[in-house]
Amino acid sequence: MPRVRQTIATLASPAMHGRGYVNQGEQKAARYLQQRFEALGLQPLSSGFQQPFSLPINTFPGTLKLRLNRALFPFPLLGNQLRLQPGLDFIAAPDCGPGRLGIGRSLAYLDSTVLTDETARRQFLHLTSFPSTIVLSARTKARLAHYPSDIRQRLDSAAAVITLVPKLTASLAATQSHQIRLEALPHPWLTGANHYAKLPPAATAKIRVDAQLIPAYPTQNVIGYLPGRVQPDSFLIVTAHYDHLGRLGRQTYFPGANDNASGVAMLLELAAYYAAPENRPAYSMVFIAFGAEEAGLVGSRYYVEHPLVPLNRIRFLLNLDLVGTGEEGITVVNGRVFEQAFQQLVQLNTAGRYVPSVAARGRAANSDHYPFSERGVSAFFIYARGGSSAYHDVADQPTQLSLSGFSGIFKLITHFLAQQSGH
Repeated sequence: MPRVRQTIATLASPAMHGRGYVNQGEQKAARYLQQRFEALGLQPLSSGFQQPFSLPINTFPGTLKLRLNRALFPFPLLGNQLRLQPGLDFIAAPDCGPGRLGIGRSLAYLDSTVLTDETARRQFLHLTSFPSTIVLSARTKARLAHYPSDIRQRLDSAAAVITLVPKLTASLAATQSHQIRLEALPHPWLTGANHYAKLPPAATAKIRVDAQLIPAYPTQNVIGYLPGRVQPDSFLIVTAHYDHLGRLGRQTYFPGANDNASGVAMLLELAAYYAAPENRPAYSMVFIAFGAEEAGLVGSRYYVEHPLVPLNRIRFLLNLDLVGTGEEGITVVNGRVFEQAFQQLVQLNTAGRYVPSVAARGRAANSDHYPFSERGVSAFFIYARGGSSAYHDVADQPTQLSLSGFSGIFKLITHFLAQQSGH
């Protein structure tokens, strides 16, 4: 287990920059994985261990700033300021565009009042001549399609939009908006009863976002191979994505310890196990660390379109993601699709008592198994339940992972793969 924790700590460290697309974080992680594959004695499937591809991606390499200013009435010049912290108080929306807004930009709060109060509607539609920063709730944003077009057009014309959310959950985008778009936790300075007739409590906001859209960022999958002893032309595949969300400005990055340094650590432990001569399987084994999963399963989709082993020769694929906990057992996506294989897992777990429970889910496009199973490959996606709830946020740190199910999941997988190869 010390080696597992060291692997997770390395992948989640500041030096990897969140394994994203700023400071070549994902490429540093890929080189690290290739070195681990080589040290274990894995072989490349083609001319090298890396399968290159590219993708469009919106990034935040520079400054990310949100500062609120509230006047102290009746002494407006004696105002006080609040500097919100990126990652803790607010994040950039995935498609957030670049821009700078000075402290004189007023805040306007948009909610359902504009649908029921004509005065509020007029005041919102005739905000000050300069573009305001508009604040709205996540619920309002979800209902915008039902708002009148003039309201939506006014919102679209704003220089910045801040959406108040119950939890900061970051993600990635392949496009960039013309607006500054932020997501923030609710704060009294961002909300208020006097939405239109008067300025809300946070009278003004100062915002800066340095965003860069990269049309074709070069990245890669990292692939290692062990030839089978008996049937080298049949394959068992273990996969896990190594990328994560990268940086949010210069000071903040997303560690991605559970998502998915934990899955990569499991993949490396399985590779080490099968690389030992006494454990060499009858079928060939391929270990794939996918890039760009967080950007929409880009790496696994690319692999399926450019397979390095024939898809019809894959006997089974196991995808590992979010396996750093396990207090409540595991869930198997596609367990209701490949029912016979799922029952084998359940029976093995009943006999060995490896994890507290094994639950089945149906088909879901939520990780890198999906492009394979959609092409007819038998595939499971295994994730652990319980423990840390950190997800796509700065709290997904190595210290938050119990790894309580790690060894049990490892044993269950090795027994399951032995059955798939007839041993």
